[in-house]
Amino acid sequence: MDIAIETINLTKRFGDLTAVDHINIGIRKGEIFGLLGPNGAGKTTTIHMLATILKPTEGTAFVGGYDILSESEKVRRIIGIVFQDTTVDRNLTGFENLWVYGKLYGLSGSYLKDRIVELLRFVELERWKDVPLRKYSGGMIRRLEIARSMLNEPEILFLDEPTLGLDPQTRVHIWEYIRRIREEKDITILLTTHYLEEADVLCDGLAIIDYGKIIAIGSPNELKSKVSGDTIYLKIAHEDGRKIDFFMRSIAENLNAKPQLLRDSRVMIVVPNAPQIIPQIFRIASETEITIKELTYSRPSLNEVFIKLTGRSIRDESGSIMQLMRLRRAIRFGRR
Repeated sequence: MDIAIETINLTKRFGDLTAVDHINIGIRKGEIFGLLGPNGAGKTTTIHMLATILKPTEGTAFVGGYDILSESEKVRRIIGIVFQDTTVDRNLTGFENLWVYGKLYGLSGSYLKDRIVELLRFVELERWKDVPLRKYSGGMIRRLEIARSMLNEPEILFLDEPTLGLDPQTRVHIWEYIRRIREEKDITILLTTHYLEEADVLCDGLAIIDYGKIIAIGSPNELKSKVSGDTIYLKIAHEDGRKIDFFMRSIAENLNAKPQLLRDSRVMIVVPNAPQIIPQIFRIASETEITIKELTYSRPSLNEVFIKLTGRSIRDESGSIMQLMRLRRAIRFGRR
């Protein structure tokens, strides 16, 4: 099995903040691999280390067979990257943006011109090539950045939150380009995302990352298999803690289930068949004098996997946002 990216105890600290904590992953050539996690989980820092923008505090990684520490220049020659934040010049046209970037890669003449035309055609922006970017939509700019990342014909492409801030329709459009890149250009793609559907739809392999640590790894289906059956969520009225404990023990004893009290005070119950079990839950709630204010259930999803592993939803990002703010402050003050 050919490995395109391998990390070995890859770690990054900013002062007393550990942004990435001894992660070990292997990504096969030609696959789309995702880092899924909430904001501040360490996804962007990981990408920046692999792209040799940041130097690891500990550990190392091999990208295309090259060590990111001792062979950083060779790594840069074989990668392309789309950053989370937009990095284009809105006063230049699409063609001019790609021309300037191509020059930075040492490309020139008819080769660079032909390459730009080819990539603008690939991302369906050929007729917009002479239009200043201030007239582009967010989705068009993202497509141009994808084209720019492929100017040097990279073996490996890093996409950091490639659809962040885009509307759902444009997001799906970008997914189509990402699939086409892998299929037509035979490029290994590592993307970061906190969108569950994006990870599920696009990725062959997936690592769930939280507070800098890899907490699960596998294909989306393999990860979802960690949660067997349907997941029921109960929002109950504020009750005495002893009542809630009695209710949860009754659920466990009568339904052969393991109810879990989440950080947002909801109760999560994984059962084989939710429609059959729900009437029994209401019966137990009545017997234990618990008021159910809201009940929902869903089939297994990556969010259920995250909840099972962390006790909170991937959308419950308050703690991670605080970590993200600390991380940004650390970078701003140069603690590298």
